[in-house]
Amino acid sequence: MKRFLFITVLLLAFGCSKPAGDVPSGILQEAQLCGSAIRHRQLVKNIPVDGAVFRLVFSKPADLSDTKSIVFDGGDFIVSAGEDERTVILKPKETLRYSHSYTLAFLAGQVFGIRLVEDYIFHFSTVPEPMDEKEVFPRISTDELLTKVQEHTFKYFWDYAHPVSGLARERFGSGETVTTGGSGFGLMAIPVGIERGFITREEGCERAAKVVDFLSTKADRFHGAFSHWLNGTTGKAFAFSTYDNGADLVETAFLMEGLLTLRAYFDKRDMAETNLRGAITSLWEAVEWDHFTRGGQNVLYWHWSPDYEWQMNMQIRGWNEALIVYVLAASSPTHRISKEVYDRGWAPGRNGKKFYDITLPLGQDYGGPLFFAHYSFMGLDPRKLSDAYADYWAQNVAHARINHAYCAANPKNKYGYSDRCWGLTASDINGGYTASSPTNDRGTIAPTAALASMPYTPEESLAAMEYFYYYLGDRLWGEYGFYDAFCLEDRWFATSYIAIDQGPIVCMIENYRSGLLWNAFMKDPDVRRGLDNLGFSY
Repeated sequence: MKRFLFITVLLLAFGCSKPAGDVPSGILQEAQLCGSAIRHRQLVKNIPVDGAVFRLVFSKPADLSDTKSIVFDGGDFIVSAGEDERTVILKPKETLRYSHSYTLAFLAGQVFGIRLVEDYIFHFSTVPEPMDEKEVFPRISTDELLTKVQEHTFKYFWDYAHPVSGLARERFGSGETVTTGGSGFGLMAIPVGIERGFITREEGCERAAKVVDFLSTKADRFHGAFSHWLNGTTGKAFAFSTYDNGADLVETAFLMEGLLTLRAYFDKRDMAETNLRGAITSLWEAVEWDHFTRGGQNVLYWHWSPDYEWQMNMQIRGWNEALIVYVLAASSPTHRISKEVYDRGWAPGRNGKKFYDITLPLGQDYGGPLFFAHYSFMGLDPRKLSDAYADYWAQNVAHARINHAYCAANPKNKYGYSDRCWGLTASDINGGYTASSPTNDRGTIAPTAALASMPYTPEESLAAMEYFYYYLGDRLWGEYGFYDAFCLEDRWFATSYIAIDQGPIVCMIENYRSGLLWNAFMKDPDVRRGLDNLGFSY
């Protein structure tokens, strides 16, 4: 409203001015603010309070003494010449206010000795007042901090698990709603908890058996597959959306990724671990992956509903987070898909372009949200993984490096982004939820993005971990580790935890530290057979 009133005053004050007839007419050919192009009526955010420098290029030589028609609601300007007689440099005389919006206008009429034939109005806002850049927690060693982050995040799945089913609640405060995919990640965290000494092996096996028993005896299944959400007490499917009240094959794959990891990890011959492996095998072999080809098509479908059948009509095609679906579907000893389904259905889209001088083999420009490089690869070891389409280590490293480079370069001038404050992926945002990426940048950083990328960008991820903890920890750190996301421009810090964001933190940090989960999952004979069937090298 304030800007509207200001522009109205401008129009009343200057709209009827008549320049002298001998003044040459012209246009503003180019405008830059702080070195970046700015368009008529565009709002540019996060301009430094002492650095709002405009560079203006007119079509005619400019008279620097003719400044009476410069209209700016932030006071007077210092006017200086640019590199030629058509270029003018403007800089406010006074330091601007923090978190404040300003308008600079040149209305049609005479300015700089030129009769402008149209209006030029530019809007910008300044940065928030800086936060104190001080460390809020005492320094500990890098190994101690890694373990601390893993342990607190692990507690989300251990202490905050649903008391009846043992499955992971979808998010903090979700009550009865548990998530199958997020529970798969939580199951993968159990070996981490054992190896890091957070729990005993016996406790881990007991909790895994509780979860597997619930999945086997109470949870709704649809052609062997599970729904996205379940009631943690009754096992009944919760509809994720109107037509999505049955099987979710992608979430089922994440769950099976976790279960197969446990089947490989719990390899002792005692009764408890032997029974656990047998129960996992029964769940695994019951999934009818081939059913989701929808009658023999050469592609897998994401959803099936007992009420709406294939109404969702969503094919699983690459490149995204779902490579694991096709690998497991080809690994099934009972309901296997053929290589042709993989080649014709998944066939990840090639990219090959460079972003920040980094070649991206697959997928959308700039790589998309970083969970693409995490969910399938918590079990699948990408270090030597390749097929006819890509080297998956090269793909994931490039994706993570591009995400980091984008945040460090900060081309959209998002407040607070830097080489140590980075990471765009799906997360809560202020007032909602979105899959953040360089092409969908809402100014919100999600700790899971950088932390779960630690195998790919160890130096950059460790720097982010230290920044999040030591400098933002009084607002970003809680009972279950780092909160889901934050936006420094809005001074907004989430108070939420989400299972699918928590799991990759625990598991991918461990894969960076020891390769534990990669080693377990990749030794599974069914998985190896499936990779062979699809023509992978590993």
